[in-house]
Amino acid sequence: MPGGADLDQLLSEREQLNSQLQHIIDDQTEPWGIKGSTVEIEDVEIPEAMQRAMARQAEAERERRAKIINAEGEFQASEKLAQAAEVIGRAPAAIQLRYLQTRLEVGADQNSPIVFPLPLDLLEQFLKRRTAQG
Repeated sequence: MPGGADLDQLLSEREQLNSQLQHIIDDQTEPWGIKGSTVEIEDVEIPEAMQRAMARQAEAERERRAKIINAEGEFQASEKLAQAAEVIGRAPAAIQLRYLQTRLEVGADQNSPIVFPLPLDLLEQFLKRRTAQG
């Protein structure tokens, strides 16, 4: 029934609602010998409160889509990192090459301090000697 139609129905089933309106108007005007030739819903006025609610819903949908896109990007990045870890695991020299590449990038800025990491097994030798002497 047109008076009870929701907005989605009004927008998607306009022709059917026009037909229902035509029958309602014809039923009311028939006793007077009047028949409408065309009945058409031309404009729909949406209350301001509903417009705000629809805008909030649309914004929430945009935010949901953005979160999904970001999550998919993070997932793809993590897959690539896992693949890189597998490659480095198979070829330990790859980590040294990556380290040198990173050092070159950091070294491009002359004001950046550079920290040289040392393998822990190398430090263990020094620590053993020190405790043996002490």
